[in-house]
Amino acid sequence: MNENIKLPAKFFDVIQHEGVVSIVSWGVEPHVVNTWNSYLVITDDGRILIPAYGMRKTEKNVNVNNKVKITLGSKEVLGYKDYQGTGFLIEGTANYLASGAEFDLMKEKFSFLTRVLEITVVSAKQML
Repeated sequence: MNENIKLPAKFFDVIQHEGVVSIVSWGVEPHVVNTWNSYLVITDDGRILIPAYGMRKTEKNVNVNNKVKITLGSKEVLGYKDYQGTGFLIEGTANYLASGAEFDLMKEKFSFLTRVLEITVVSAKQML
């Protein structure tokens, strides 16, 4: 991971409130899948782990092109100029985990998962 890319504090404020996360992938075909803010787990080194049950089209895309974009937000967190609500556009590279310590950690939290979508953040931009 590029050690200069840090997720901003406001990002962590956003994921403390429920909201929809959209994950965009493209490789075989453009695809969008959704999850919830409360499902994101941030590692100590800033990677984003997301429980995956379905997400089969996303995985097929990632196997061809590992670049992804995710958007998320919350109306509960103040954005620019103290407007109600803010959101983020995260760009990164993706990988699927099917075993290992991080998979086991996620499986304890989200018993439904079959894999873990791991995103290494390349950029994080506040949008609102």
